[in-house]
Amino acid sequence: MTRSAPAVAACAAALLLACGARAETADREKPTQIEANRMSADDLRRLNIFEGNVVVTRGTLTIRAERIVVRQDAEGFQFATATGAPARLRQRQDPKPPDAEGVWMEGEALRIEVDDRNGKIEMFEQARVKRGGDEVAGSYIFVDQRSDFFTVKSDSADKPAGEGRVRAVLQPKALPADAARK
Repeated sequence: MTRSAPAVAACAAALLLACGARAETADREKPTQIEANRMSADDLRRLNIFEGNVVVTRGTLTIRAERIVVRQDAEGFQFATATGAPARLRQRQDPKPPDAEGVWMEGEALRIEVDDRNGKIEMFEQARVKRGGDEVAGSYIFVDQRSDFFTVKSDSADKPAGEGRVRAVLQPKALPADAARK
């Protein structure tokens, strides 16, 4: 059974929901909207390509890139690669107690890869993620959405001493009320 190009595009864009560690749960139930200058679909290869000022929105998620390629495997899992100078994403996270509202996560890199099957995001070259007041930057950032784990690496082999290092700004966290009294 083959689907029309708009149906494949809408289905393929559902992957882009995965772009935030512990992303806002309600985003999954929102429609996906994609704007681009061009779109091509290859139903046989299960491949969709959006090019030219691509903007994807779904709930609180926004992705902006020059090009987004989405492919779907035989089991329906999707894999996306967004490229730009840089490609950017922004999404509100689910709140963590005691907070009533989730913080915003913003990320950017020259290339962002999203693996829907494994709930993983990889950001390559000039990668940066901001969440709340914290910020990390390096040449590579890996985010595991299922465990809320991330790692940042630098590619310092070809850089002069002191360059190509991982950078982080971590804000002090407020102690829970019970711990502050002890």
